[in-house]
Amino acid sequence: MSSLPFEVAAGSVLGREHARAGRNNQDAWCVRTSEHGLVAVVADGCGSQSCSELGAQLGVRRVAQAALTRLAEDERVDEAGFLPGLREDVLCLLSELRGELGRDTLGDFLFTVVGAVMTPSHTLVFSAGDGVWALNGEVHALGPFPNNAPPYLAYALSRGEEDTPLVRQALVPTEDVHALLLGTDGVADLAKLADVVMPSGDERVGPLSRLWTEARYFENPDALRRRLAMLNRESVRADFDARRLVRTPGLLPDDTTLVVLRRRMGRA
Repeated sequence: MSSLPFEVAAGSVLGREHARAGRNNQDAWCVRTSEHGLVAVVADGCGSQSCSELGAQLGVRRVAQAALTRLAEDERVDEAGFLPGLREDVLCLLSELRGELGRDTLGDFLFTVVGAVMTPSHTLVFSAGDGVWALNGEVHALGPFPNNAPPYLAYALSRGEEDTPLVRQALVPTEDVHALLLGTDGVADLAKLADVVMPSGDERVGPLSRLWTEARYFENPDALRRRLAMLNRESVRADFDARRLVRTPGLLPDDTTLVVLRRRMGRA
């Protein structure tokens, strides 16, 4: 386990429109630690594919494990070759799987990535495609991209390596990190809901900052997922004056997935 002084919360919810279309949640997340550091990754599978969750699930696990392996081999996140090497590890897995399956699975391996590698000295935030990340309360949206076509990593298997880099978004001393959020593009919708009332009840959704300032999300490992589920639960109530039922849809149209890290109180 990592000795870094951070606690983690994570959760994911199926988007309202994906539920209506009968699709699975095509997002994925992964957090892994070792004595060398911590890696957190979220991914969003391309929604037009029948098995888009496959690439996202494989992708987050490969990125996390490959990053920890590189840290164990004394690679540094502040070195220029760290991200290109990490990218090559992921592409090697996808290429091998494509060959083993014996069919054209490229479409199932299209996914975006937003991730972070944290060591005692440095924290690296990186991405490929759209999503959201926030560092110490400053929120950054990635995308949208022309024609709603993010630069998926798997495109490198057919279009050339220069098209799909892992892009460094931030490299900061870990001692300067107090809160870090990584999210798929559904979090961009969540960020706009601060003043919106929850589907059931009178509570407002509140700002994104609640997700790293409120202890409940770190005390219960299922609290963040349940919060997202409440936001996206359809509410049905009776309007007795109009003699009809009033339906309030869930608030998140797209699959929404995030990982939040915050420094433990009292730890440097």
